[in-house]
Amino acid sequence: MVEDGVGSEKRERQNTRRILVSLMFPATLMPLVSTMSRVALPVIRDEFQLSADMTSWVAVAFSLPFMILMPVYGRLSDGIDKRGLMLAGIGIFGVGTALTVLAPDLVWLMVGRAIQGFGIAGIMPLGLAVISELFRPEGRGKAIGNWSSVGPTVGFIGPLGAGFLVAAWGWVGAFWPPLIVSVIAFLAVYWGIPKRKEKKPVRFWRSFDWVGAVLIALILTCLTFFVSSRLITGVASLQDWRLLAAILVLTGLFVWWERRTTDPFVSLQVFRNLVFCQATFCASIRMVVMGGLTFLIPLYLVDIHGLNSKALGMMLMINSGSMALVVRFGGRIADRWTSRPPAVIGLAVQGVVMLLFTQYTSETSLLIIGFTLSLHGLGVGLMLAALHRAIIGSVSESEVGGATGLYSMFRFVGATVGTALSGVILQQSLDADMSMVSAYQHVFLLFAVFPVLGVLVGLRLREAQ
Repeated sequence: MVEDGVGSEKRERQNTRRILVSLMFPATLMPLVSTMSRVALPVIRDEFQLSADMTSWVAVAFSLPFMILMPVYGRLSDGIDKRGLMLAGIGIFGVGTALTVLAPDLVWLMVGRAIQGFGIAGIMPLGLAVISELFRPEGRGKAIGNWSSVGPTVGFIGPLGAGFLVAAWGWVGAFWPPLIVSVIAFLAVYWGIPKRKEKKPVRFWRSFDWVGAVLIALILTCLTFFVSSRLITGVASLQDWRLLAAILVLTGLFVWWERRTTDPFVSLQVFRNLVFCQATFCASIRMVVMGGLTFLIPLYLVDIHGLNSKALGMMLMINSGSMALVVRFGGRIADRWTSRPPAVIGLAVQGVVMLLFTQYTSETSLLIIGFTLSLHGLGVGLMLAALHRAIIGSVSESEVGGATGLYSMFRFVGATVGTALSGVILQQSLDADMSMVSAYQHVFLLFAVFPVLGVLVGLRLREAQ
């Protein structure tokens, strides 16, 4: 009997390990397409002669549907087979990537990017939901750290490969590897994650709060349009008060609808969960700064330091490489001392990095810039798994799918707003006749404010060990 018990436990560990490895393949898609497209961004800008704020939309076209659909995937996973949802998402991503590769002009490039975001939106909330089902709380931080480390590792390799591909074939070369990997990820999930019996799927589809999902999608769309309104409505960015009014009205409707709905898309009770709100805010701030920095740095290195695609790819490896080094470490710190220390330290590092970039000029050594990018990678990597852990530990198992979807959405609201906002501020600075260096310094200075807010909230983060 003892041997049977030991054998059963060993098989269980092997199964969970196999599933975790299978989840790592789709987890590579987001960092791969994100880091490789960043190398292509200056080439896309120059080829299509785009302004800074319009250039940001090459990324926003991807991240807008990505952030809108994250909570949809997460909420659906509470009643629909997670494996099937993940396979559908990977397939849609593959179609969007193929369209991007074949895009004849900017419009089709944007359409392909949007479809990519539509498909890949479920990877993170679905992955977190599966991990929460399989791993006990005392080892969950380590499991999330291992799973999360794949992204930064791929992000380290991606820019280097993209640099050579873009140099050889132009911006389209950056999208071929994600297309190939999407096929591999589909097969890994199909063979590596077992099927599970669905819980009354037809009934769940019918009872799903589609009205709530549409309302939150409209709110986020209007928010993004408000940040970059010059391109959408013709009114100066951040000044179209019609969009701001629409956000307020739609938010009121959303709250009213969710309160009267039996099975709401977003349980408003989650916002009474202080740990969930604090961790989500810190994660959103982390992504605002990351979104701004990852958009600005490729353009900055080309505009200020004149790097070619190969050299740019090598420089962009530094941030992701440093991040990969500490992601697992951050999860283990959180398992031992809760999520507050890595969250606060990481946000403080982000603030220091933005302030350092306000001092750099065209004469600054690439060695110093590389060190600063590595510092940023260490900061953001330290808090990644810790904040994931705080969210999962703050809700019941039955709420994990919806909560992680909502958490992931707010994180990438931060990334989308950060990307769009950095493009807007950069273009406004250039339109004000600032020099190129001064314009970038101005954006970095304004973005240094966000980590301060994150640290203030992070210091109050309390969770059970």
